[in-house]
Amino acid sequence: MRKARMSWPGSAPQQHLTIAGKEANNSALPAMEEVMPEVLTELHKVRRTLEDHYRDMQDIEFTVQRGKLWMLQTRTGKRTAQAALKIAVSLVEEGVIDREEAIRRIEPGSLDQLLHPMLDPSAKTTVLARGLPASPGAASGKVVFSADEAESFAARGEAVILVRIETSPEDIHGMHAARGVLTTRGGMTSHAAVVARGMGRPCVAGAGDLRIDYEARTMAARATLVKAGDIITIDGSTGEVMVGEVPTIQPELSGDFATLMGWADAIRRLKVRANAETPIDARAARRFGAEGIGLSRTEHMFFEADRIGAMRRVIMAEDEAGRRAGLADLLPIQREDFAEIFRIMKGLPVTIRLLDPPLHEFLPKTEAEFGEMARLTGKDVATIRYRALALHETNPMLGHRGCRLGITYPEIYEMQAAAIFEAAVAVVKEMGEAVEPEIMVPLIATKKEFDILKAMIDRIGKEVMAREGTVVPYLVGTMIELPRAALLAGEIAETAEFFSFGTNDLTQTVFGLSRDDAASFVGTYQRLGIFEHDPFVSLDVTGVGELVRIAVERGRATRPGLKLGICGEHGGDPASITFCQEVGLDYVSCSPYRVPIARLAAAQAVLSGEQESGTT
Repeated sequence: MRKARMSWPGSAPQQHLTIAGKEANNSALPAMEEVMPEVLTELHKVRRTLEDHYRDMQDIEFTVQRGKLWMLQTRTGKRTAQAALKIAVSLVEEGVIDREEAIRRIEPGSLDQLLHPMLDPSAKTTVLARGLPASPGAASGKVVFSADEAESFAARGEAVILVRIETSPEDIHGMHAARGVLTTRGGMTSHAAVVARGMGRPCVAGAGDLRIDYEARTMAARATLVKAGDIITIDGSTGEVMVGEVPTIQPELSGDFATLMGWADAIRRLKVRANAETPIDARAARRFGAEGIGLSRTEHMFFEADRIGAMRRVIMAEDEAGRRAGLADLLPIQREDFAEIFRIMKGLPVTIRLLDPPLHEFLPKTEAEFGEMARLTGKDVATIRYRALALHETNPMLGHRGCRLGITYPEIYEMQAAAIFEAAVAVVKEMGEAVEPEIMVPLIATKKEFDILKAMIDRIGKEVMAREGTVVPYLVGTMIELPRAALLAGEIAETAEFFSFGTNDLTQTVFGLSRDDAASFVGTYQRLGIFEHDPFVSLDVTGVGELVRIAVERGRATRPGLKLGICGEHGGDPASITFCQEVGLDYVSCSPYRVPIARLAAAQAVLSGEQESGTT
């Protein structure tokens, strides 16, 4: 007697028959159909009965004793994401299940397996450390400790992993150049995690067991020392950091993927947009089915090599005239940034957030950078250092940032508004297609802040359109990311034409947590049951969600047609998307590579709601 197990994914059973864990046609033993054809026929009938009953691919264990078939057990077969799609689509085509059931069966998060390179499961690995799986995918490369070095190595065709204690907006060019990013600090919504997900780069964040020495250009993990130039591999899907190069498997989007996405799109009610501010991000968003851009973070545009100098001249200027001179150099660059995004999105809505981070993020941090900035600005190093010290803030995320910059330095927002309107007009004339800019004012706490800046934006828009002889429809709205703004949503909606919930900052301000520092203890809080889940990964429905619900109700009570969306990282989290569906948002916006996940999750949210209400 020999016990065997067989699995059939969908129709074509004989092509997928597995016996005793080995493919039948790879075995040196005679095939079952050769020695026991009658038993195999009976087994096929039983398999079909079980599959019809459970309406899914089955993993069957059986034995044959003295020519008689005995069934031992059956269970739903394990499968990869690609196999799950194949099985679900096949079962629909066979009439075993309907499209709605196929949609329910696919775990949205599993789609990450189809969109990013994965480690070869047969490869041997030596794990150096573990962190948070901040951005999916896997990559190998030489260790570099600075963004400039990453860019330099990549220009020579070398694969690199950018290793930092934590990243800042100034590291953007290095993150673009690197195959992956590794940080020892930060959580799932840290700068490194958010930007890497947007770029589709693997990222492991918060690997606290690693110790980085920038001066020595080394990284240590217990007894192992990794030097600059050594090769490591990171797996952003598991959070593992490995020594040496590990082979990867490239993703393939099958026809089944497109089929299932089409079914999901026909059911979902929430629109799905992407967070994107570069042409690469915008094209990726379109490729994955985004229906517009829900967040374009303009500060990311200022850190490129051809514009950081101009931005620093603005910051170092001693008066408004000096600031305007630097902004005049930035205007044509910003205008072309926006024009290219409008071209790519081809009439889909584009939400552009005006400058948000505190100014000190644009200033140099090392002596070499101080010297370079002194050369560019014509000021001495001592003056540069003094300016950096003057802009230092104890808690910059709650300091001089967001709309507060626009209030105190209105010329910055004036330049950005002019660039947006000029780009929109130019693309309308060039392509003859509609352009839908939505200009978003960040971090408001009062209606007065918004009203001052909206009046300025409207004035600039009127001037540009009159000068160019072209009218472009646009909206001016705000991010709701402070509790006070959520509570006063009814008042703010008197003039704001849309709300976008910035749930990263709203979570920070509701909990009093830093998303960059909380990773060190959130795990303990989850183990003790204080937090059911990391509130920066899945929306806290009870607290943060209640503020969202209040803002939705009060905002729409004032302005019934108020457009509502979410642009924090929760926009790509399936559980959070279900909540967004429940409270009546119009769209979610997430990193481009999470758009398919959001599309599927939005369809599942509709089906879940119908199931609960008994309409299916």
